[in-house]
Amino acid sequence: MRERFATPRRGSARPLAALLAAVGITAGVLIGRPGLETVTGCGGSGDLYPSQTAKDWVSYADHVVVAGPTGERETNRRTYTEGAVAYSTDRLVTFRTERTVWSRASPRHALGATFDLVAPGWKVYRSSGTRVAEMATDAPRFQTGHTYLLALRRHQGNWVVLGEGAAVPFDDHTGDQGEWCGRVLSKEDVAAGERFSRHDDHSLEKALLGQDERAAERALDRAAGG
Repeated sequence: MRERFATPRRGSARPLAALLAAVGITAGVLIGRPGLETVTGCGGSGDLYPSQTAKDWVSYADHVVVAGPTGERETNRRTYTEGAVAYSTDRLVTFRTERTVWSRASPRHALGATFDLVAPGWKVYRSSGTRVAEMATDAPRFQTGHTYLLALRRHQGNWVVLGEGAAVPFDDHTGDQGEWCGRVLSKEDVAAGERFSRHDDHSLEKALLGQDERAAERALDRAAGG
């Protein structure tokens, strides 16, 4: 079975999560330290690898790329005999690499011009046949027509993103601009969300707000000691 894109359980709100809460999407969970862990309709938690800082990226990723989805198909269908949901699926999303921003000196695996990631898919209701999009927590859903900055490695034979901190909306090659949790946000939207997030968030994603891949490259080279 392919590994599904995973997202972490964090003690602080990302600016994007805070923004969606501020504009009317109700928080799913309030946690002890100020912030939102998840928002309604944005899935469950669980990081595969540390993914927040530039040091995390160079420590655990093989490649960091700017890439966009070119297509998708359903995978990992799960059928239920009881309940309102008849079945659910993941999506196998095919990406095209636009630019390799960073690779470790000796990558454990080479990355081709295209690659596949398993992403949140659909649940289909039994009575109506209605398809409802599933989401990852605090992370992009990965939709065609958008671009992302991704820190990737192999896990159980498949390419995966390290975690939610390593999947950055990157439309127009601009950090934190584009699709996130099924919504399209501008860098100005995200900057407004900073007012609701914790000030001790030192994630690479936050540092890349409004920046291009050259800023990511510089941060990763510094973290790798280059």
